[in-house]
Amino acid sequence: MNVKKTFCIILLALLLFSAVSTVSADDDRSYSIPQAFIDLTVESNGLLHVDETYDYTFDGAFNGVYRDIPLKSGESIENIEIWAEGAYPVLKESDKDGYKHLKIYLYSDEAHTKGIRDCDVRILISYDMKGVVTLFNDVGGLQYKLWGEEWDVDVEKIYALVKLPGDKNNEYFLNPQEYNYTSSIKGDTISAETTFIPKGEFYELLVLMPISDFDDATYAKHVNQNGREMIMKNLEDSVNGRNFWNTTYLILGLLSIISPIGAILIYFKYGREPKVMYDGIYERELPTGDPPEVVNALIDNKTNIGTPNIKGFEASIMNLIDRKAFKIFKEANSDIDTNELVLTFNHDMKSELSNSEKIVFDTLHHFSQDNTLNLSQLSGKFSSESQAQSFVDRIGDWEESVKNEINLEEYFDDTGSSFISVISIVGLVFGVIIAALGVMTSLNSGIYAVAGGIFLVIFSIVIMRLEEDRFGRWTENGRVYYLKWRNFKKFLKDNSLMEEHPPESIVVWRKYLIYGAALGVADNVYKSMKLQVPNIPDYDDGLFMYHYYGGYGIFLSAYNTSNSTINSSSDSGGFGGLGGGSGGGGGGAF
Repeated sequence: MNVKKTFCIILLALLLFSAVSTVSADDDRSYSIPQAFIDLTVESNGLLHVDETYDYTFDGAFNGVYRDIPLKSGESIENIEIWAEGAYPVLKESDKDGYKHLKIYLYSDEAHTKGIRDCDVRILISYDMKGVVTLFNDVGGLQYKLWGEEWDVDVEKIYALVKLPGDKNNEYFLNPQEYNYTSSIKGDTISAETTFIPKGEFYELLVLMPISDFDDATYAKHVNQNGREMIMKNLEDSVNGRNFWNTTYLILGLLSIISPIGAILIYFKYGREPKVMYDGIYERELPTGDPPEVVNALIDNKTNIGTPNIKGFEASIMNLIDRKAFKIFKEANSDIDTNELVLTFNHDMKSELSNSEKIVFDTLHHFSQDNTLNLSQLSGKFSSESQAQSFVDRIGDWEESVKNEINLEEYFDDTGSSFISVISIVGLVFGVIIAALGVMTSLNSGIYAVAGGIFLVIFSIVIMRLEEDRFGRWTENGRVYYLKWRNFKKFLKDNSLMEEHPPESIVVWRKYLIYGAALGVADNVYKSMKLQVPNIPDYDDGLFMYHYYGGYGIFLSAYNTSNSTINSSSDSGGFGGLGGGSGGGGGGAF
């Protein structure tokens, strides 16, 4: 037996052992959902009435079932009712993390004293939803998941019936298309039947209805823009993308065989570092005179060398504070009994700044008032989508400006890392497909496909998470640059080294703090500084004050708030794309 077969058999044995252990831990009980019936009624006032029926087959003892219904912003659910055939139900409702959680206890006796065991039970759930039907200026739309990807089990078949407010000029789409068995529309009624839908997949309905079918639609979501063209484009892009990748995975499946070999060849050709004449253990002084944002882009962002991150932006702010382009002072806030950081701008310094530093200066000034910016309240400004978008766009401009200030080819050759990115993504996708095909086939050779697919997935995830310089490589100058700055970072992180070799002046401490921020170790520097420099808060120094009062984390918080605001505001813009519908969620048994 060769090594490959041995590995596959061992890996499969581990998988089987894990599966057996899971089943044993669950007391040999199981359940299934042979079929589900989903009936929707779209009212002319925009209300959506939902009737769900699930046929459960229980093998073993169970306490009941649950149903989690996700609610998007602006959506609500009410008038929930349940029934059961084959058991006596008791409903408990709760709301948590954007879900309506329904827990249905099932009893085999009317007195509710005995649970259920080895039986078939039909569960019926009825409710109304508001804010789900969307009315654009030119069309009414409903995008609703008839089956959500959060269910614990597969469903053998779904029967869907959808009643619409009008019987003319309705359009409907059911996706993913591979789950469609049959469907039709007659007048105001859509009927559909699915094939088997595996656990983790969804089945979604998109209906477009004439706007004239809705009368006083107070329960609908209203969007003041034309929607049909946008919806159809999103739908077409999603369907075409899914179809393209399904075809691509099958055609390029053979690449999985050469993926690990390709990674090895890429490493030997592009990933081995050049030998350099440098063997330093640590660096006490700044290795180069580069500004902190450049050091951040080349040293700290190992997954995208040459592109700065938000730590580089903060380090640039600290550098401008040190150079007196900004002035920092604290201001008492009596409402919350704490001190807040306030920043003012020295416009006379702006002509001395680099292009990227000017962007930092202008970005902060844009959000100031009367030449003053309260940094402690900056995140609050980004609850507005326009302000959040402006901030994120300006950060993007700053990143591009820093990248343009760096001649990356002088430091790093990213040919190998570019190749390995493609290999890891393709390998991950193909590994999943190969394993799935091996599971689905009835041939005995499927065992090798399962083992090979799992190996490829693990391999792809590992190389995907590696730093960029594992397969790319530094130039000789870049390698020395990287090693010196790495050793300087090691010096800043190591308190014992800092105790042995503390800097001789406050000026050097400032530089340590600035470049420590760029390298992600500013807190280490500050801790060492507190041991070496007594009464730091007594220094009338804006840079120390900035760090002491939490300035280091302000812009990370502001950046995260901005992205959160932008993402949460994109709800209607994605209408029509696969998987973006209301409803869905999942459920299970307990």
